Amino acid sequence: MTLLEVIKKTGDFFDAKGIQNGRLNAEHLVGSALKLKRMQLYLQFERTLSDEELDRIRQMAKRRGQREPLQHIVGEVDFHGLKLKVDRRALIPRPETERLVEILIERCADPVPARVLDLGTGGGAIALALAAAWTSAAFTAVDLSEEALALARENAAAAGHGDRVNFICSDWFAQVEPAARFDLVVANPPYLTSEETRGASPRTRACADGRGGRDGGPGRDHPRSPRFSRTRGPGCPGNGNRPPRRAAKACGGKRLQAERVAEGPDRP
Repeated sequence: MTLLEVIKKTGDFFDAKGIQNGRLNAEHLVGSALKLKRMQLYLQFERTLSDEELDRIRQMAKRRGQREPLQHIVGEVDFHGLKLKVDRRALIPRPETERLVEILIERCADPVPARVLDLGTGGGAIALALAAAWTSAAFTAVDLSEEALALARENAAAAGHGDRVNFICSDWFAQVEPAARFDLVVANPPYLTSEETRGASPRTRACADGRGGRDGGPGRDHPRSPRFSRTRGPGCPGNGNRPPRRAAKACGGKRLQAERVAEGPDRP
């Protein structure tokens, strides 16, 4: 069977399973299985695949057909110029998270923050992307999950920023040094309620249930905290129903701005 035939059949299989962008998913998955970039795939459409290669692709396609996120299957995601490892230990970075990083880099350029606190860092995407952009800044990144922090440390080491990010296991500000002060506090927390999670796609429900990707329903609020912010309140996208002003006030933000970050198309 040729490479093109495999891609077409895999894409049709994903379409039949109700997976959006079936052909694109197939190209990413087959490329990962063969260790080829998408452009390289196009140049080898007539190549005949070996039985070993076909078996590897079948196993990966089966997992995707069961709604396992593509990023977990291929093991990585591109995020603002970084290639980050992703797995079940933390939620997958979203396109709107990448947009948040872009907004922060645009609006915090003069002066660049010297000390940054990333709340709910997960796999470390925001802290590491900002560390790549702001080479003189020091970062503290907290998460309640030790597993997520282990993943974040692996990503930091791979990106060459392991010595610039201090990872702390903490429920929001609980374990952050009370005397610490930051020029920027940023967060992109899970914000789905239980009701919203029930109405979401199977993929979203799986991720939310597996890694606390919801806020527990009405009444849950960001905890009160010491005033850690020197000058800038947190960058924190909301979902339109619960804008982040309460979180900003909680950590002493002096310049508060709620930014609506439009949700982009699903990553493949």
